Amino acid sequence: MLAEKADTSEDAVLGGRLVLRQPLRGHRVGHDAILLAAATSAQSGDHAVDLGSGVGGAGLALARRIAGVAVTLVEIDPVLAALAAGNAVRNDLSDRVRGVCLDVEASTADFTAAGLAPGSAACVLMNPPFNVAQQPSPDHSRRLAHTASASTLEHWLRTAARLLRDDGLVTLIWRADGLADVVAALGKDFGAITVLPVHPKPGAAAIRVLVRATKGNRAPLALLPGFLLADADGKPTAATEAVLRKGEALSLTGN
Repeated sequence: MLAEKADTSEDAVLGGRLVLRQPLRGHRVGHDAILLAAATSAQSGDHAVDLGSGVGGAGLALARRIAGVAVTLVEIDPVLAALAAGNAVRNDLSDRVRGVCLDVEASTADFTAAGLAPGSAACVLMNPPFNVAQQPSPDHSRRLAHTASASTLEHWLRTAARLLRDDGLVTLIWRADGLADVVAALGKDFGAITVLPVHPKPGAAAIRVLVRATKGNRAPLALLPGFLLADADGKPTAATEAVLRKGEALSLTGN
């Protein structure tokens, strides 16, 4: 198998609630994926789609937190897609989580052939590539995970809008300094935008934003109080521990 040919490690996340096999080099699951999963709102019986899933960190964390949610992991890299499928089995979630190897910017016909017809999802979560690299990484998987074109976000959100049912939710994590681009791209198909800035410590500028929006909704934007990853001494806050280690939800309510 492709996954068996990769140099990988097996790592525990969510305080051991998930065990993920992932490449030793290239993009690896970190705080962004777990924060994204925690911020994604879903209910038992919903179908969620994790676009650009990598080895499945965010989608599997969502499935672990909410029993009864079905998750489809969409990943362009065949090695990572194979690892994601193996991770679903490894964590006894393969009855509700499946992986497909597919470009997020693929056609409607390709998505439908993969069992992802328009309007089939209640929620979409994504951690798109958000760096326009001046000198792209020589590592292929890292380049796919991190490097974006000027139109990447717009294409990914267009796919999300197509997959979502009416009033479906999209949740994404992005660079804090790119928030204006996110809001502009969402405005074409989404509203009721809620933004949660993520700060490394008190007094520091936000490094990430978690953003949720509703398809077809035109309610105004809400900016929430920031989420602190660590206190002034660099120690993870209680809220951070609850999300990253205990697998608790991260509320993005504001509309």
